[in-house]
Amino acid sequence: MSETVLTDTRGERRWWVLFTLIVAGETVFVLPFVVARVFRPTLLQVFELSNLQLGTAFSAFGMVAMGSYLFGGPLADRYAARGLISVALLATAAGGALFATIPSAPTLTALYAFWGLTSIFLFWAALIRATREWGGANAQGRAFGWLDGGRGLLAALLASLLVGLFAQLLPAHAASASPADRMAALQQVILVCTGLTLVAGAMAWTLLPATRPVEPASESLNWSGLSHVARLPAIWLQAMIVVCAYVGYKATDNFGLYAVDVLGYDEVQAAWLGTLSFWMRPIAAIVTGLVADRIDSSRALIAGFALAIIGSGTLAAGMLPAGLPSLLVLTVVTTSLGVYAVRAVYYAIMQEARIPLAVTGAAVGLVSVIGYTPDVFAGPLFGYLLDRAPGAPGHQQVFAVVAGFAVLGLLTALAFRNVCVNPAAPAPGSACDRSAWPDRGRG
Repeated sequence: MSETVLTDTRGERRWWVLFTLIVAGETVFVLPFVVARVFRPTLLQVFELSNLQLGTAFSAFGMVAMGSYLFGGPLADRYAARGLISVALLATAAGGALFATIPSAPTLTALYAFWGLTSIFLFWAALIRATREWGGANAQGRAFGWLDGGRGLLAALLASLLVGLFAQLLPAHAASASPADRMAALQQVILVCTGLTLVAGAMAWTLLPATRPVEPASESLNWSGLSHVARLPAIWLQAMIVVCAYVGYKATDNFGLYAVDVLGYDEVQAAWLGTLSFWMRPIAAIVTGLVADRIDSSRALIAGFALAIIGSGTLAAGMLPAGLPSLLVLTVVTTSLGVYAVRAVYYAIMQEARIPLAVTGAAVGLVSVIGYTPDVFAGPLFGYLLDRAPGAPGHQQVFAVVAGFAVLGLLTALAFRNVCVNPAAPAPGSACDRSAWPDRGRG
C-alpha cells in the first residue's frame, strides 16, 4: 500500500479514502443505534424491555464512552487510522453475534458497554482526525459535511433496505405477526448488520493509508496538548454545542415510537417514518457543509438550531392532529434537517477556533467527553418521561427537553462567534488565542 497520507492523496485515491471513512463511520454504529432507532417498538417487544431499560443500556454505552473519548483522543494523535478503525469494526461486529441471540436486559446492557469501548476508544477520534486531515485548511465544512452527509445517505439506504427486509419477513399484515415472527425477523436484520460491519472492517484495512497521522504529536505534546486545549473557552463552548445538538439527535430515535403511541401507526409504518428522518441527514449535512465553507460553520450552526427549535417546539406543543399525517411528516423533516445540519459542522468549527492539527485528537477527546454526555443521561431521561406519562404527554415532554437544549445551543453558537469569529484578531489569552502553542501542526 502507498505511504501517501490523507492530505497528499489526489484524484480517485483521495475519494476512495473519504468513501471508506464514510462507510466505516456509519457501520460502526449500525448495531448499537440504527437497529434500535428504526425498529424501536419491535426491539422493545422482542427483548421484553421497558423504555427505561433500553435507556439504561444506552447509558452504559455512554458511561464507557466518556472515558474512551478522553483516552482515545491522544491514541489517534499517535497511531494510524487504518489499524484503529479496522480493529474497532471487527470487534463491534463480534458483539453483533451476541446481539442476535436476543440476550437478557443485563447482558444487553453489558453489550452496549462493550460497544462503547469498541466504537469510541479505538474509533471515534481516529475518524475525526482523518477527516480533518482530508479537508486541509480550506475545506473543513465540506470534509465534515460530506462525511456526515455520506454517513447519512448510507444510513438512509441501509434503513430503507432493512425495513424492506423486515417487512418481507413478517406476514402481509404486520399487526397480525406473532412474537415468534417478530423475533425471527429482527434476528435476521441484526445478522445482516453484523455482516455489513465485518465488510466495513475489511474495507478500512484495504483502502485506508497505512501511515501515521499528518504532523503526529510527540508523546509529551500528546498529553500536554490536552491541558492546553482545556484552557481554551472556545473548546468548552464547542463542547456545549455538541451536547445541545446530541440531545436532539438522541430524540430522533423517538419519531417512530411517537407515531405508534400517539397516532396509532403500525410497526412498519412507524419504521418508514423513522427512515424518513434518516433521509434528511444526507441532504442537511451535504448542503450545510457546502454552505459552511462560504458563510462560516458557526453561522450554519445557528441556522440549524433555529430549525430544530421550530420542529421540536411544534411536537412539544402537541400541535399535530392525528388526521393530518402530512403535518407530522413536515415536522419530522424540519426537526431532522435542523439536528443533522448542526451535527454536520460541529467539528468543522475547530478551524474557526484555530485548534492546531497536531492535537486534533486531544481536542476531539475533550469536546467529546463533554459533548456526548447525552449518551449517559438522554436515554434514561427520555425513557423515564415516556414510562411516567404514556402516550402523547410523555412525548411532548421529551420534545420540550429537545427544544430547550436547542435554544441553549443557539445561544452558545452565538457566543462562540462572538469570541472566535467576530474579533479581527484574538487577544492574547482569549478563547481563540493559540500563541502559546508549539509551532508544529498549526492548521
